[in-house]
Amino acid sequence: MPARTHPFALVLILTLWPGAGNAQSAEHWSNWRGPAFSGSVSGGRYPTRLDESQVRWTAPLPGKGCSTPIVHDRRIYLTAPVDGKDALLAFDWDGRALWQAVLGSETPGRHRNGSGSNPSTVTDGRSVYVHFKSGHLAAIDLAGRVRWQINLVERYGAVNLYWDHGSSPVLTARDVVVTRLHQGESWIAAFDQASGALRWKTPRNYEVPREVDQGYTTPQVLRHEGREAVLTWGAEHVTLHDAADGKLLWSCGGFNPTAATFWPAVASPVIAGDLAVVCFGRADRGTPRLHGVRLGGQGDVTASHRVWTREDTGAFVPTPALHQGRLYVLSDRGQLDCLDPATGTTQWSGSFPRTSSNFYASPLIAGDLLYAVREDGSAYVARIEGRLEILSEHKFPDRIIASMIAVEGSVIVRGEKNLYCLAAPQSSPPRP
Repeated sequence: MPARTHPFALVLILTLWPGAGNAQSAEHWSNWRGPAFSGSVSGGRYPTRLDESQVRWTAPLPGKGCSTPIVHDRRIYLTAPVDGKDALLAFDWDGRALWQAVLGSETPGRHRNGSGSNPSTVTDGRSVYVHFKSGHLAAIDLAGRVRWQINLVERYGAVNLYWDHGSSPVLTARDVVVTRLHQGESWIAAFDQASGALRWKTPRNYEVPREVDQGYTTPQVLRHEGREAVLTWGAEHVTLHDAADGKLLWSCGGFNPTAATFWPAVASPVIAGDLAVVCFGRADRGTPRLHGVRLGGQGDVTASHRVWTREDTGAFVPTPALHQGRLYVLSDRGQLDCLDPATGTTQWSGSFPRTSSNFYASPLIAGDLLYAVREDGSAYVARIEGRLEILSEHKFPDRIIASMIAVEGSVIVRGEKNLYCLAAPQSSPPRP
């Protein structure tokens, strides 16, 4: 089905902060989707294979976690259970374990591809902020000392999600922002980075069909009319909130006109210029939806800001990647569509080999290479210059749900049991 478009002025009313949604070179990967929250980085030389010949090191992990690692100043941080407790782990650039910051008891995952350590960490270069299914929210300094810790389940009640909590925390200039989107009381809240004190907590409740109120998406921090704002997607609504006080600035609904059930929001929005590209529907069951929503405005913009809609492409779990002005949508079953995000039109399509396993991890683009990994550990490297050209396939011995990340020529892969660092031998020699 072709894209349905509406004319609009291409004015940058609202842009991603920082980076305006463009790929950047990676010396740090400080949040789940990288330097510009795009899932991509430009420049550098990255491996065309992910087999044993490219492995710099492998580090064992103490328990099952599905969070994506982050990197700051050549230190790698990720969450995992340690002896039944939630913990943040730190590794050096050669894969040596530095420390573990252990919090309280974990709440284990209930889905085979989930864990109590699903949300990814985020850092401002001073502290690492973590959030777990158990409700633990904490700030931990770069030496592994817990600066503050609270429990959101104890404070605000149990999480009523069908599956495992997955929304990662994000940072504004002064706060750490988390969301809870589920059946019952839903909200978005900001906590002071220095103390953990609650700054604001804004209800976010909508009457929607069964399971559509369930949200696993990660918010994004934007600039709106010169101020910080937080974009959130779930329960059939994209909402923008003032980062200073949580006030609702605008909302866009109308994503589910047929009142379909069992359509939770899993893939997070991608900001491309003055558009938010929003995945909805169930691409894993043959009913994908993809929307381009113009950013900016005030109040209810449902009738005016939907720029285009697709009903033949999309993703349920993987969040698309944005690279050099093109959007790469990887479906759960392995179809890859390259789109023009301004119009929603397809530039080209391809497909990775199909099996009974799905793609849960979001795609990574490093340099001009796209990396994709299935839940069974099968990882692919492909060129994306005008078409999909698969260069290599390798099967890791782990199940892999976390997204891969790219820093300084290295690709870091988090499995259920091990952490891997891979690089082309010429650019990054193996550890002695």
